[in-house]
Amino acid sequence: MPLCPTPPLPATWLITGASGRVGRLIGAHWAMRPPAAARILRQTRGASLGALVWDPLREGPGALLALAARQGPPAALIHLAGPTGRDADPALAPALAEAVLAAAVMAGVGRVLLASSAAVYGGARALPYAETDPPAPITAYGAGKCAAETVAARWRDRGLSVCALRIGNVAGADALLTNPSRPLVIDRFGDAGEAAKAGPERSYIGPATLAAVLETLATCPALPAVLNVAAPAPIGMAALAEAAGLPWAFAPAPVGAQHRIVLECTRLAALHDFAPGAARPETMIAELAALNALPPASLLLKACR
Repeated sequence: MPLCPTPPLPATWLITGASGRVGRLIGAHWAMRPPAAARILRQTRGASLGALVWDPLREGPGALLALAARQGPPAALIHLAGPTGRDADPALAPALAEAVLAAAVMAGVGRVLLASSAAVYGGARALPYAETDPPAPITAYGAGKCAAETVAARWRDRGLSVCALRIGNVAGADALLTNPSRPLVIDRFGDAGEAAKAGPERSYIGPATLAAVLETLATCPALPAVLNVAAPAPIGMAALAEAAGLPWAFAPAPVGAQHRIVLECTRLAALHDFAPGAARPETMIAELAALNALPPASLLLKACR
């Protein structure tokens, strides 16, 4: 028997959608600060060094089963992949969820975190949305996420440990900080005097904070079927733009614009200890700055020429 036995391999967490906006931000954070509990394996559909090349919809479970046969099944699968962009079909979300979750079961994956969205709840309202509120999506994107949650519920009933994460706005990945226009035009609602309240209000989360939440949820002994995921308090989009140092201006909100879409996150707070200030705009901007992912303010000059 060797005096120094080979230590066991660390657990693997497989991240689908690693090349998407959220996946890139979280991956960049984990590249600098890897999780203590696992090594990260990215999934891509095209060849990429060190990644699992896997197209669940076109190829079935083969690549994941081969991975599990080589090194054991991933301890967790964080499913961030989904149809995005102007030309994407949100109706593909449930089919993709079905393919990924079926493969996870066949491969023996221990835990699946399925990225859903606050969009499943519907439009603006005064009260925060809790997990007990029935979904009522008003967009095709929200409907697709809702259908994917239905798929997850079926697999959960069959014994898979899967939790649908109704994620709010991820700073640096949503339409505010990725908008190249300068100045940013932010909807103003009514005659509210305070700038932060006059514009849209959302439940945001910074990329480093989201990564920390995922680390917690990947290792929790048990999770509910659905979970709202955002920082403990909402913020105004104007406050986030201000913290980023971006030039911005109010414009009257058009018909159909959504003022306040906020998540109740007490369930999450019972599972995860947020760092102090995690809900502050300045903290979220600092998280992006650490990843060199801040949007440039200098586009204002280009727009004015």
